[in-house]
Amino acid sequence: MTTAPEPEEEGRGDGLDEIESVGSADVVVGIATYNNAATIGHVMTAVSAGLAKYFPQHRCVIINSDGGSKDGTPDVVRNVTIDHRTVLVEHPLAPIHRISTPYHGIPGKGSALRTIFEAAVRLGAKACCVVDADLRSITPEWIQLLVVPVLHRGFDFVAPLYSRHKYDGSITNSVIYPVTRALFGRKIRQPIGGEFGFSGSLAGHYVKQDVWHTDVARFGIDIWMTIEAVACGFNVCQSYLGAKIHNPKDPGSDLRDMFVQVLGSLLGLIEKHHARWKDVREVADVPVFGFKYFVALEPVRVNIGNMIGQFRLGVENLGELWASVLDEETMEELEEASRAADDTFRINDSLWVKIIYDYILAYHRRTIRARHLLSSLIPLYLGRTASFCLEAAQLNNEEAEELVERLCLEYERRRTRLIEGWEGR
Repeated sequence: MTTAPEPEEEGRGDGLDEIESVGSADVVVGIATYNNAATIGHVMTAVSAGLAKYFPQHRCVIINSDGGSKDGTPDVVRNVTIDHRTVLVEHPLAPIHRISTPYHGIPGKGSALRTIFEAAVRLGAKACCVVDADLRSITPEWIQLLVVPVLHRGFDFVAPLYSRHKYDGSITNSVIYPVTRALFGRKIRQPIGGEFGFSGSLAGHYVKQDVWHTDVARFGIDIWMTIEAVACGFNVCQSYLGAKIHNPKDPGSDLRDMFVQVLGSLLGLIEKHHARWKDVREVADVPVFGFKYFVALEPVRVNIGNMIGQFRLGVENLGELWASVLDEETMEELEEASRAADDTFRINDSLWVKIIYDYILAYHRRTIRARHLLSSLIPLYLGRTASFCLEAAQLNNEEAEELVERLCLEYERRRTRLIEGWEGR
């Protein structure tokens, strides 16, 4: 979802009046939108068909939380129809309600989902899920896979599990997944995947948290949802959804706001839940629903030369700042990497993990203003991403996944360094 402009401020409940007429719901599906008219029709059709096909005995509500779209997105949401004859085994006992409402507060995906959480609580929903509005690969089965583990299997949180191109999800692969796994001890492969299932009780927990003035209200919402569920003891699982096809971007462009907001939210959660992760002793698998099958993936184009160039500029211009965060050995390794030819350029696993853990400690110690600190990490992240792309260039997606696994193990091996630094040892 693209960040929307600031919606006009009104009372928090103004956009949810329609919920009063619905009364209650068993299943709530939320979709956050901003100018998604080109794709929201397909998403709405898949969601409507999924609810009608798999939950005909339940009261279902679709809530579109919109950020002030100018392209008619809410109208598409209200007017989409499906051919029930082609998708249903039995017709639903109750109509599927659709509610399109503006959200309020800081413009961003998190604020939009806050409105969905509040609606789910008001409706007394048993199970909920949220899906992105720009999906081209969503099917009715996604709704089943995100809702059934909550509604019938006793889980509180369902993370998505996708097949992705080896160059897609670079922030997840290099930082978010391995750090979440190493510190909180759960192998949740896509902690910022965008599609999640959750229980009504977890929605109530989310609503009560005082985070809606922070980056959680923007792009930080996905990692916040995942770690809050894990750290607060909710029952978590994953569901395999196949391929996620939306509009992947070159990791070397258009990432600053997202990177800073996601990483800032992650580091804030590490700070908040220190008492939880410092005592984690092992990393555990997470139950997986769904059948993993072969899917064709769209290629992701990357400009490796551009990423290496931005890294070298960082070495030239940010050396003094980096030296206040990183030790002398790390700085020497970075300078050596900057002098390498493009085809032999590498930031290896050990060096990268030291960098990330030292940045976590710098955030904890407040030695540098948080946003300035996180912005200074971007050239390092681009260098690491370029290194991964070079190493994975001749590998297929499954083989490239082994590189991610190797990196995760390095994070786990070095977590003692983080704990000792945190405690001042």
